[in-house]
Amino acid sequence: MKQIQDVYSKNNLPIKVVQFGEGRLLRALIEPAFQKAVNEKRFEGSVAIVKPTGRGNLASFQQQNCLYTVVLRGKQGGKALDEAFPITCVDRAVNPYEDFEAFLALARLPELEFVISNTTEAGIVLDPEDRFDAAPPHSFPGKLTRFLYERYQYSKGSEKCGLTILPTELIERNGDRLKDCVLRLAEIWNLEQPFCTWIEKTCLFCSTLVDRIVSGCSQEELPSLWERFGYRDELVTVGEPFGMWAIEAPEQVSVRLPIDGPGSPAFFVRDLTPWKQRKVRILNGGHTAMVPASFLAGKNLVRECMDDPAIQRFLTKTEEEEIVPYVPLPHKDALEFSHEIEQRFANPFLDHQLLDICVNSFAKWKERILPSVLDSYRVGKLPRRLIFSFAALLAFYTKAEEKEGELFGQRGDQFYRLHESPRILALVKESSGLSADAYVKAVLRESGLFEELETLPQFAYLAAADLQRIREQGAAAAMAAVTESRNEQ
Repeated sequence: MKQIQDVYSKNNLPIKVVQFGEGRLLRALIEPAFQKAVNEKRFEGSVAIVKPTGRGNLASFQQQNCLYTVVLRGKQGGKALDEAFPITCVDRAVNPYEDFEAFLALARLPELEFVISNTTEAGIVLDPEDRFDAAPPHSFPGKLTRFLYERYQYSKGSEKCGLTILPTELIERNGDRLKDCVLRLAEIWNLEQPFCTWIEKTCLFCSTLVDRIVSGCSQEELPSLWERFGYRDELVTVGEPFGMWAIEAPEQVSVRLPIDGPGSPAFFVRDLTPWKQRKVRILNGGHTAMVPASFLAGKNLVRECMDDPAIQRFLTKTEEEEIVPYVPLPHKDALEFSHEIEQRFANPFLDHQLLDICVNSFAKWKERILPSVLDSYRVGKLPRRLIFSFAALLAFYTKAEEKEGELFGQRGDQFYRLHESPRILALVKESSGLSADAYVKAVLRESGLFEELETLPQFAYLAAADLQRIREQGAAAAMAAVTESRNEQ
Protein backbone atom coordinates (compact mmCIF):
# COMPACT_ATOMS: atom_id res chain seq x y z
CA MET A 1 0.00 0.00 0.00
CA LYS A 2 1.17 3.53 -0.73
CA GLN A 3 2.25 5.92 2.03
CA ILE A 4 0.53 9.28 2.50
CA GLN A 5 3.62 11.07 1.20
CA ASP A 6 3.28 9.13 -2.06
CA VAL A 7 -0.19 10.65 -2.57
CA TYR A 8 0.08 14.20 -1.20
CA SER A 9 2.79 16.82 -0.97
CA LYS A 10 3.29 19.82 1.29
CA ASN A 11 2.07 23.26 0.28
CA ASN A 12 5.65 24.59 0.46
CA LEU A 13 4.62 28.04 1.60
CA PRO A 14 6.77 30.30 3.82
CA ILE A 15 6.56 29.47 7.52
CA LYS A 16 4.36 32.05 9.18
CA VAL A 17 3.30 30.00 12.21
CA VAL A 18 5.34 28.20 14.85
CA GLN A 19 3.29 25.79 16.92
CA PHE A 20 4.49 24.50 20.28
CA GLY A 21 2.82 21.10 20.55
CA GLU A 22 2.02 18.19 18.25
CA GLY A 23 -0.96 16.71 20.08
CA ARG A 24 -4.23 15.51 18.63
CA LEU A 25 -6.24 18.64 19.50
CA LEU A 26 -3.89 20.85 17.53
CA ARG A 27 -3.86 18.39 14.64
CA ALA A 28 -7.66 18.09 14.55
CA LEU A 29 -8.64 21.72 15.18
CA ILE A 30 -5.89 24.28 14.58
CA GLU A 31 -4.27 22.78 11.49
CA PRO A 32 -7.67 22.27 9.76
CA ALA A 33 -8.43 25.98 10.27
CA PHE A 34 -5.16 26.90 8.55
CA GLN A 35 -5.59 24.23 5.90
CA LYS A 36 -8.99 25.57 4.87
CA ALA A 37 -7.60 29.10 4.60
CA VAL A 38 -4.63 27.85 2.58
CA ASN A 39 -6.87 25.84 0.25
CA GLU A 40 -9.00 28.93 -0.35
CA LYS A 41 -5.86 31.06 -0.83
CA ARG A 42 -6.83 33.38 2.02
CA PHE A 43 -3.68 32.56 4.00
CA GLU A 44 -0.38 31.97 2.26
CA GLY A 45 1.76 30.42 4.94
CA SER A 46 2.69 27.14 6.55
CA VAL A 47 3.15 25.81 10.09
CA ALA A 48 6.30 24.58 11.83
CA ILE A 49 5.73 22.26 14.78
CA VAL A 50 8.00 22.42 17.83
CA LYS A 51 8.01 19.60 20.36
CA PRO A 52 7.49 21.24 23.78
CA THR A 53 8.72 18.37 25.98
CA GLY A 54 11.51 15.81 25.94
CA ARG A 55 9.11 12.85 26.07
CA GLY A 56 8.60 10.87 22.87
CA ASN A 57 9.78 11.87 19.42
CA LEU A 58 8.62 13.23 16.08
CA ALA A 59 9.53 10.17 14.02
CA SER A 60 6.06 9.74 12.49
CA PHE A 61 5.97 13.38 11.38
CA GLN A 62 9.41 13.13 9.82
CA GLN A 63 8.72 9.80 8.12
CA GLN A 64 5.48 11.14 6.62
CA ASN A 65 6.93 14.51 5.54
CA CYS A 66 4.60 16.16 8.11
CA LEU A 67 1.49 15.01 6.22
CA TYR A 68 -1.49 13.42 7.96
CA THR A 69 -5.24 12.85 7.67
CA VAL A 70 -8.06 14.27 9.78
CA VAL A 71 -11.31 12.34 10.11
CA LEU A 72 -14.38 14.12 11.51
CA ARG A 73 -17.41 12.00 12.31
CA GLY A 74 -20.59 12.30 14.28
CA LYS A 75 -23.75 14.32 13.77
CA GLN A 76 -23.86 17.83 12.35
CA GLY A 77 -27.13 19.62 11.82
CA GLY A 78 -28.98 16.44 12.70
CA LYS A 79 -27.27 14.48 9.91
CA ALA A 80 -24.51 11.89 10.09
CA LEU A 81 -21.12 13.18 8.98
CA ASP A 82 -18.00 11.14 8.21
CA GLU A 83 -15.40 13.10 6.24
CA ALA A 84 -11.66 12.75 5.80
CA PHE A 85 -9.19 15.28 4.43
CA PRO A 86 -5.39 15.66 4.31
CA ILE A 87 -3.34 18.24 6.17
CA THR A 88 -0.59 19.57 3.93
CA CYS A 89 0.14 22.94 5.55
CA VAL A 90 2.75 21.70 8.07
CA ASP A 91 6.22 22.42 6.70
CA ARG A 92 8.42 20.79 9.34
CA ALA A 93 8.56 19.36 12.85
CA VAL A 94 11.47 20.35 15.10
CA ASN A 95 12.57 18.68 18.32
CA PRO A 96 14.66 21.25 20.26
CA TYR A 97 15.98 18.46 22.47
CA GLU A 98 17.63 16.91 19.41
CA ASP A 99 18.39 20.00 17.30
CA PHE A 100 18.41 23.19 19.33
CA GLU A 101 19.88 25.23 16.48
CA ALA A 102 16.98 24.27 14.20
CA PHE A 103 14.64 25.54 16.91
CA LEU A 104 16.45 28.89 17.14
CA ALA A 105 16.56 29.13 13.35
CA LEU A 106 12.76 29.27 13.31
CA ALA A 107 12.91 32.46 15.38
CA ARG A 108 15.04 34.09 12.69
CA LEU A 109 12.59 33.48 9.84
CA PRO A 110 11.60 36.89 8.43
CA GLU A 111 8.08 35.79 7.38
CA LEU A 112 7.18 34.43 10.84
CA GLU A 113 4.17 36.19 12.38
CA PHE A 114 2.37 33.85 14.80
CA VAL A 115 3.09 31.46 17.66
CA ILE A 116 0.49 28.92 18.77
CA SER A 117 0.71 26.53 21.72
CA ASN A 118 -1.06 23.71 23.45
CA THR A 119 1.02 22.27 26.27
CA THR A 120 -1.87 21.24 28.62
CA GLU A 121 -2.99 23.21 31.67
CA ALA A 122 0.32 22.42 33.35
CA GLY A 123 2.32 23.98 30.51
CA ILE A 124 1.90 27.69 31.25
CA VAL A 125 3.63 27.71 34.63
CA LEU A 126 6.56 29.82 35.73
CA ASP A 127 9.61 27.75 36.66
CA PRO A 128 12.05 30.13 38.35
CA GLU A 129 14.71 27.39 38.25
CA ASP A 130 14.59 27.23 34.44
CA ARG A 131 17.81 28.33 32.76
CA PHE A 132 18.42 30.61 29.80
CA ASP A 133 21.57 28.70 28.83
CA ALA A 134 19.84 25.30 28.78
CA ALA A 135 19.45 23.83 25.31
CA PRO A 136 16.52 23.99 25.46
CA PRO A 137 15.07 25.53 28.65
CA HIS A 138 12.88 23.01 30.46
CA SER A 139 9.51 24.79 30.60
CA PHE A 140 7.35 25.98 27.72
CA PRO A 141 7.49 29.63 28.92
CA GLY A 142 11.26 29.20 29.10
CA LYS A 143 11.46 27.94 25.53
CA LEU A 144 9.21 30.76 24.31
CA THR A 145 11.27 33.41 26.14
CA ARG A 146 14.47 32.03 24.63
CA PHE A 147 12.77 31.93 21.20
CA LEU A 148 11.62 35.54 21.44
CA TYR A 149 15.04 36.67 22.65
CA GLU A 150 16.66 35.02 19.62
CA ARG A 151 14.26 36.90 17.34
CA TYR A 152 14.85 40.15 19.20
CA GLN A 153 18.62 39.84 18.87
CA TYR A 154 18.60 38.72 15.24
CA SER A 155 16.25 41.55 14.19
CA LYS A 156 18.16 44.08 16.32
CA GLY A 157 14.91 44.86 18.13
CA SER A 158 12.97 45.71 14.99
CA GLU A 159 9.37 46.62 15.66
CA LYS A 160 8.44 44.88 12.40
CA CYS A 161 9.52 41.50 13.81
CA GLY A 162 7.16 41.29 16.77
CA LEU A 163 4.97 38.18 16.96
CA THR A 164 1.35 37.46 17.82
CA ILE A 165 1.13 34.65 20.37
CA LEU A 166 -2.05 32.54 20.53
CA PRO A 167 -1.95 29.99 23.38
CA THR A 168 -4.79 27.44 23.43
CA GLU A 169 -4.17 25.89 26.86
CA LEU A 170 -7.38 25.63 28.89
CA ILE A 171 -6.52 28.09 31.64
CA GLU A 172 -8.06 31.43 32.50
CA ARG A 173 -6.67 34.31 30.41
CA ASN A 174 -4.03 32.07 28.84
CA GLY A 175 -2.53 34.91 26.81
CA ASP A 176 -2.09 37.19 29.81
CA ARG A 177 -0.63 34.42 31.95
CA LEU A 178 1.84 33.35 29.29
CA LYS A 179 2.99 36.94 28.79
CA ASP A 180 3.47 37.30 32.55
CA CYS A 181 5.62 34.14 32.64
CA VAL A 182 7.77 35.40 29.77
CA LEU A 183 8.37 38.82 31.31
CA ARG A 184 9.13 37.35 34.72
CA LEU A 185 11.61 34.91 33.22
CA ALA A 186 13.27 37.77 31.34
CA GLU A 187 13.70 39.49 34.70
CA ILE A 188 14.95 36.34 36.46
CA TRP A 189 17.45 35.76 33.63
CA ASN A 190 18.63 39.39 33.79
CA LEU A 191 17.85 40.01 30.12
CA GLU A 192 18.18 43.62 29.09
CA GLN A 193 15.26 45.98 29.63
CA PRO A 194 15.00 46.88 25.91
CA PHE A 195 14.05 43.23 25.25
CA CYS A 196 11.15 43.51 27.70
CA THR A 197 10.14 46.78 26.08
CA TRP A 198 10.24 45.08 22.67
CA ILE A 199 7.89 42.37 23.96
CA GLU A 200 5.51 44.94 25.43
CA LYS A 201 5.45 47.11 22.29
CA THR A 202 5.64 44.62 19.42
CA CYS A 203 4.44 41.22 20.68
CA LEU A 204 0.73 40.64 21.19
CA PHE A 205 -0.44 37.88 23.53
CA CYS A 206 -4.04 36.92 22.73
CA SER A 207 -6.22 34.74 24.94
CA THR A 208 -8.04 32.02 23.03
CA LEU A 209 -10.39 29.11 23.69
CA VAL A 210 -10.60 25.80 21.85
CA ASP A 211 -13.24 23.09 21.80
CA ARG A 212 -13.31 19.84 19.86
CA ILE A 213 -13.49 16.34 21.27
CA VAL A 214 -10.62 14.43 19.66
CA SER A 215 -10.35 10.71 20.30
CA GLY A 216 -7.51 9.60 18.09
CA CYS A 217 -7.72 6.25 16.37
CA SER A 218 -7.29 2.72 17.69
CA GLN A 219 -4.69 0.42 16.16
CA GLU A 220 -7.47 -2.02 15.32
CA GLU A 221 -9.28 0.55 13.16
CA LEU A 222 -6.27 1.88 11.29
CA PRO A 223 -6.19 -0.81 8.53
CA SER A 224 -9.80 -0.14 7.56
CA LEU A 225 -9.14 3.61 7.40
CA TRP A 226 -6.03 3.05 5.30
CA GLU A 227 -8.10 0.94 2.94
CA ARG A 228 -10.61 3.78 2.69
CA PHE A 229 -7.91 6.40 2.07
CA GLY A 230 -5.84 4.29 -0.30
CA TYR A 231 -2.67 4.94 1.69
CA ARG A 232 -1.03 4.34 5.09
CA ASP A 233 -0.99 7.13 7.66
CA GLU A 234 0.36 6.59 11.18
CA LEU A 235 -0.89 10.01 12.30
CA VAL A 236 -4.60 9.65 11.50
CA THR A 237 -6.48 12.00 13.82
CA VAL A 238 -10.17 11.41 14.56
CA GLY A 239 -12.49 13.99 16.10
CA GLU A 240 -16.09 15.19 16.22
CA PRO A 241 -17.60 17.61 13.67
CA PHE A 242 -18.14 20.35 16.28
CA GLY A 243 -15.16 22.67 16.52
CA MET A 244 -14.46 26.05 18.08
CA TRP A 245 -11.39 28.27 18.24
CA ALA A 246 -12.42 31.62 19.73
CA ILE A 247 -9.71 34.29 19.58
CA GLU A 248 -9.89 37.48 21.65
CA ALA A 249 -7.87 39.91 19.59
CA PRO A 250 -7.93 43.40 18.09
CA GLU A 251 -9.14 43.79 14.52
CA GLN A 252 -5.67 44.02 13.02
CA VAL A 253 -5.01 40.39 14.03
CA SER A 254 -8.07 39.12 12.16
CA VAL A 255 -6.88 41.03 9.07
CA ARG A 256 -3.44 39.41 9.20
CA LEU A 257 -4.86 36.01 10.18
CA PRO A 258 -7.82 35.37 7.86
CA ILE A 259 -8.65 31.87 9.05
CA ASP A 260 -12.24 32.53 10.15
CA GLY A 261 -15.37 32.45 8.02
CA PRO A 262 -17.96 29.86 6.92
CA GLY A 263 -16.91 26.29 7.61
CA SER A 264 -13.98 27.28 9.83
CA PRO A 265 -13.86 26.56 13.58
CA ALA A 266 -12.00 29.84 14.14
CA PHE A 267 -13.65 33.17 14.92
CA PHE A 268 -12.67 36.45 16.60
CA VAL A 269 -14.41 37.94 19.65
CA ARG A 270 -14.12 41.09 21.75
CA ASP A 271 -14.60 39.27 25.08
CA LEU A 272 -13.77 35.60 25.62
CA THR A 273 -15.26 35.37 29.12
CA PRO A 274 -18.73 33.91 28.42
CA TRP A 275 -17.33 31.40 25.91
CA LYS A 276 -14.65 30.36 28.39
CA GLN A 277 -17.01 29.88 31.32
CA ARG A 278 -19.43 27.82 29.26
CA LYS A 279 -16.86 25.52 27.75
CA VAL A 280 -14.41 25.03 30.61
CA ARG A 281 -16.95 24.61 33.39
CA ILE A 282 -19.62 22.59 31.59
CA LEU A 283 -17.74 20.47 29.04
CA ASN A 284 -14.30 20.17 30.60
CA GLY A 285 -15.68 20.28 34.13
CA GLY A 286 -18.04 17.44 33.26
CA HIS A 287 -15.17 15.40 31.91
CA THR A 288 -12.98 15.97 34.94
CA ALA A 289 -15.80 15.31 37.42
CA MET A 290 -16.77 12.03 35.78
CA VAL A 291 -13.68 10.44 34.29
CA PRO A 292 -11.34 9.32 37.14
CA ALA A 293 -14.13 7.50 38.99
CA SER A 294 -15.50 6.05 35.74
CA PHE A 295 -12.09 4.68 34.80
CA LEU A 296 -11.67 3.09 38.22
CA ALA A 297 -15.19 1.65 37.79
CA GLY A 298 -14.02 -0.24 34.70
CA LYS A 299 -14.79 2.11 31.82
CA ASN A 300 -12.23 2.97 29.14
CA LEU A 301 -14.09 5.31 26.76
CA VAL A 302 -16.27 8.38 27.27
CA ARG A 303 -19.13 6.87 25.27
CA GLU A 304 -19.04 3.79 27.51
CA CYS A 305 -19.67 6.10 30.45
CA MET A 306 -22.72 7.53 28.70
CA ASP A 307 -24.02 4.00 28.05
CA ASP A 308 -23.98 3.34 31.81
CA PRO A 309 -27.20 4.74 33.38
CA ALA A 310 -25.56 5.24 36.80
CA ILE A 311 -22.63 7.25 35.43
CA GLN A 312 -24.85 9.25 33.10
CA ARG A 313 -27.13 10.15 36.00
CA PHE A 314 -24.12 11.21 38.09
CA LEU A 315 -22.97 13.47 35.25
CA THR A 316 -26.43 14.95 34.63
CA LYS A 317 -27.07 15.77 38.29
CA THR A 318 -23.55 17.18 38.69
CA GLU A 319 -24.00 19.44 35.67
CA GLU A 320 -27.55 20.57 36.44
CA GLU A 321 -27.17 21.12 40.19
CA GLU A 322 -23.50 21.95 40.82
CA ILE A 323 -22.05 23.47 37.62
CA VAL A 324 -24.72 25.06 35.39
CA PRO A 325 -26.24 27.31 38.12
CA TYR A 326 -22.93 29.17 38.47
CA VAL A 327 -22.04 29.70 34.82
CA PRO A 328 -22.47 33.45 34.06
CA LEU A 329 -24.88 32.89 31.18
CA PRO A 330 -28.68 32.75 30.97
CA HIS A 331 -29.64 29.57 32.81
CA LYS A 332 -31.58 28.21 29.84
CA ASP A 333 -28.61 28.62 27.50
CA ALA A 334 -26.18 26.98 29.93
CA LEU A 335 -28.57 24.10 30.58
CA GLU A 336 -29.11 23.51 26.86
CA PHE A 337 -25.34 23.47 26.34
CA SER A 338 -24.96 20.84 29.09
CA HIS A 339 -27.53 18.65 27.32
CA GLU A 340 -25.65 19.12 24.03
CA ILE A 341 -22.46 18.10 25.79
CA GLU A 342 -23.98 14.82 26.93
CA GLN A 343 -24.95 14.07 23.33
CA ARG A 344 -21.39 14.86 22.20
CA PHE A 345 -19.98 12.59 24.92
CA ALA A 346 -22.21 9.79 23.62
CA ASN A 347 -20.92 10.09 20.03
CA PRO A 348 -20.74 6.44 18.92
CA PHE A 349 -18.02 7.20 16.37
CA LEU A 350 -15.43 8.44 18.89
CA ASP A 351 -13.17 6.27 21.02
CA HIS A 352 -12.22 9.00 23.50
CA GLN A 353 -9.91 7.30 26.00
CA LEU A 354 -10.46 8.15 29.65
CA LEU A 355 -6.75 7.81 30.36
CA ASP A 356 -6.02 10.59 27.85
CA ILE A 357 -8.40 12.90 29.72
CA CYS A 358 -6.73 12.04 33.03
CA VAL A 359 -3.32 13.45 32.05
CA ASN A 360 -2.35 16.32 34.41
CA SER A 361 -5.69 16.06 36.21
CA PHE A 362 -4.66 18.03 39.30
CA ALA A 363 -4.25 21.22 37.26
CA LYS A 364 -7.40 20.37 35.31
CA TRP A 365 -9.45 19.96 38.50
CA LYS A 366 -8.25 23.36 39.73
CA GLU A 367 -9.10 25.14 36.47
CA ARG A 368 -12.31 23.32 35.62
CA ILE A 369 -14.01 22.39 38.91
CA LEU A 370 -12.62 24.51 41.73
CA PRO A 371 -14.51 27.68 40.59
CA SER A 372 -17.84 25.81 40.71
CA VAL A 373 -17.01 24.46 44.18
CA LEU A 374 -16.23 27.92 45.49
CA ASP A 375 -19.37 29.39 43.92
CA SER A 376 -21.49 26.66 45.53
CA TYR A 377 -20.08 27.42 48.97
CA ARG A 378 -20.66 31.16 48.51
CA VAL A 379 -24.41 30.59 48.22
CA GLY A 380 -24.57 28.07 51.06
CA LYS A 381 -24.66 24.93 48.92
CA LEU A 382 -22.58 21.81 49.43
CA PRO A 383 -21.37 20.55 46.01
CA ARG A 384 -21.45 16.95 47.11
CA ARG A 385 -20.66 15.32 43.75
CA LEU A 386 -17.83 17.72 42.97
CA ILE A 387 -16.32 16.93 46.36
CA PHE A 388 -16.59 13.26 45.41
CA SER A 389 -14.76 14.04 42.15
CA PHE A 390 -11.83 15.34 44.23
CA ALA A 391 -11.75 12.06 46.14
CA ALA A 392 -11.90 10.13 42.87
CA LEU A 393 -8.97 12.21 41.58
CA LEU A 394 -6.90 11.11 44.57
CA ALA A 395 -8.04 7.51 44.22
CA PHE A 396 -6.90 7.55 40.60
CA TYR A 397 -3.58 9.14 41.62
CA THR A 398 -2.67 6.43 44.11
CA LYS A 399 0.73 4.82 43.66
CA ALA A 400 0.61 1.06 43.22
CA GLU A 401 3.99 0.54 41.59
CA GLU A 402 7.13 2.37 40.56
CA LYS A 403 9.26 1.38 37.57
CA GLU A 404 12.30 3.21 36.27
CA GLY A 405 11.25 6.39 38.04
CA GLU A 406 7.67 6.30 36.70
CA LEU A 407 4.65 5.93 38.99
CA PHE A 408 1.74 3.62 38.15
CA GLY A 409 -1.76 3.33 39.54
CA GLN A 410 -3.75 0.08 39.48
CA ARG A 411 -7.23 -0.94 38.38
CA GLY A 412 -7.79 -4.62 38.99
CA ASP A 413 -4.94 -6.38 37.21
CA GLN A 414 -4.15 -3.36 35.04
CA PHE A 415 -1.39 -0.86 35.83
CA TYR A 416 -1.63 2.63 34.31
CA ARG A 417 1.01 5.34 34.24
CA LEU A 418 0.39 8.47 36.30
CA HIS A 419 1.06 11.64 34.27
CA GLU A 420 1.57 14.76 36.35
CA SER A 421 4.09 17.44 37.22
CA PRO A 422 7.18 16.33 39.18
CA ARG A 423 5.90 18.14 42.29
CA ILE A 424 2.55 16.34 42.23
CA LEU A 425 4.12 12.95 41.48
CA ALA A 426 6.48 13.39 44.45
CA LEU A 427 3.46 14.17 46.63
CA VAL A 428 1.59 11.12 45.31
CA LYS A 429 4.60 8.91 45.92
CA GLU A 430 4.95 10.13 49.50
CA SER A 431 1.31 10.42 50.59
CA SER A 432 -1.06 8.26 48.54
CA GLY A 433 -0.36 5.23 50.72
CA LEU A 434 -1.48 7.05 53.87
CA SER A 435 -4.97 6.97 55.36
CA ALA A 436 -7.68 8.65 53.31
CA ASP A 437 -7.81 11.57 55.74
CA ALA A 438 -4.04 12.04 55.71
CA TYR A 439 -3.81 11.87 51.91
CA VAL A 440 -6.55 14.45 51.41
CA LYS A 441 -4.97 16.83 53.92
CA ALA A 442 -1.51 16.37 52.40
CA VAL A 443 -2.78 17.28 48.92
CA LEU A 444 -4.68 20.32 50.20
CA ARG A 445 -1.69 21.48 52.19
CA GLU A 446 1.27 20.65 49.94
CA SER A 447 0.18 20.58 46.30
CA GLY A 448 0.23 24.38 45.95
CA LEU A 449 -3.07 24.19 44.05
CA PHE A 450 -5.90 23.91 46.53
CA GLU A 451 -5.26 26.27 49.44
CA GLU A 452 -8.84 27.65 49.24
CA LEU A 453 -10.27 24.21 49.98
CA GLU A 454 -8.57 23.82 53.35
CA THR A 455 -10.93 26.28 55.02
CA LEU A 456 -14.18 25.15 53.38
CA PRO A 457 -16.51 23.53 55.94
CA GLN A 458 -16.72 19.77 55.60
CA PHE A 459 -14.72 19.63 52.36
CA ALA A 460 -11.72 17.68 53.68
CA TYR A 461 -13.93 15.49 55.88
CA LEU A 462 -16.29 14.53 53.04
CA ALA A 463 -13.52 14.06 50.50
CA ALA A 464 -11.72 11.72 52.90
CA ALA A 465 -14.95 9.80 53.54
CA ASP A 466 -15.50 9.43 49.80
CA LEU A 467 -11.93 8.32 49.24
CA GLN A 468 -12.25 5.71 51.97
CA ARG A 469 -15.51 4.45 50.43
CA ILE A 470 -13.82 4.14 47.03
CA ARG A 471 -11.03 2.14 48.64
CA GLU A 472 -13.41 -0.17 50.46
CA GLN A 473 -16.38 -0.51 48.09
CA GLY A 474 -15.01 0.45 44.70
CA ALA A 475 -15.57 3.53 42.55
CA ALA A 476 -18.87 2.40 41.02
CA ALA A 477 -20.56 1.85 44.39
CA ALA A 478 -19.12 5.07 45.82
CA MET A 479 -20.33 7.07 42.80
CA ALA A 480 -23.82 5.58 43.05
CA ALA A 481 -23.97 6.39 46.76
CA VAL A 482 -23.14 10.05 46.26
CA THR A 483 -25.26 10.68 43.16
CA GLU A 484 -28.52 11.26 45.05
CA SER A 485 -26.92 13.39 47.77
CA ARG A 486 -28.53 16.69 48.73
CA ASN A 487 -26.53 19.87 48.22
CA GLU A 488 -27.25 21.45 51.59
CA GLN A 489 -24.59 22.48 54.10
